[in-house]
Amino acid sequence: MGNPKADHAQVVDAREIEGEPFEAIMSAVEKLDGGETMLLVNSFEPEPLYNVLGDRGLSYETTQVSADEWHVEITR
Repeated sequence: MGNPKADHAQVVDAREIEGEPFEAIMSAVEKLDGGETMLLVNSFEPEPLYNVLGDRGLSYETTQVSADEWHVEITR
């Protein structure tokens, strides 16, 4: 992956959010236009998020970058 900020409409690093990051993640997702992709960076695989994304018609691709870093590309 090149420069995440250049390659994605938005980048949300959940590791930098104090407390529950769900609202911040979903707020960023709602701002995506059709065909745009955002990058979610997390310290664990956010499996509970997958059903929510699927229910909203979004696609996602997850990559484990290291033992404690996961990247989820979410596309509207």
